[in-house]
Amino acid sequence: MNNQYFDRYQYFIEEGNFKIVPGLEVPIKSTDKYIQYKRTKDRFDKLSQEYYNSPLFGWLILQANPSFGGIEFLIPDNFLEYPFHSFRLYKITKKL
Repeated sequence: MNNQYFDRYQYFIEEGNFKIVPGLEVPIKSTDKYIQYKRTKDRFDKLSQEYYNSPLFGWLILQANPSFGGIEFLIPDNFLEYPFHSFRLYKITKKL
C-alpha cells in the first residue's frame, strides 16, 4: 500500500507561485450520502477516513457542500452531503 502524500496542489504552482485553484462542482446524485456534522466533534480528515478509507478527501466533502464555505471550523452543526460511489470519486478527481 502506498502511503505517500499526494500533493493535489502540485499542478497549480508556476515559477514558485500558486495559481488560482479552479472550483469544482460536485452535482448531487442519488448515490450520495448525508452525515450529521458536529463542529466541535468532527474533522474532515477523520470523516474522509471513515467514508473513503483515506484521510485525503476532506476537501471533496467541502466541495460537495459549497453553501457552507471552505473553512471547516466555521461550518455550523448541520447535515453534510458526501459523494459516495468510488467510481464517481475517481471521475470527480480526474477533472482536476
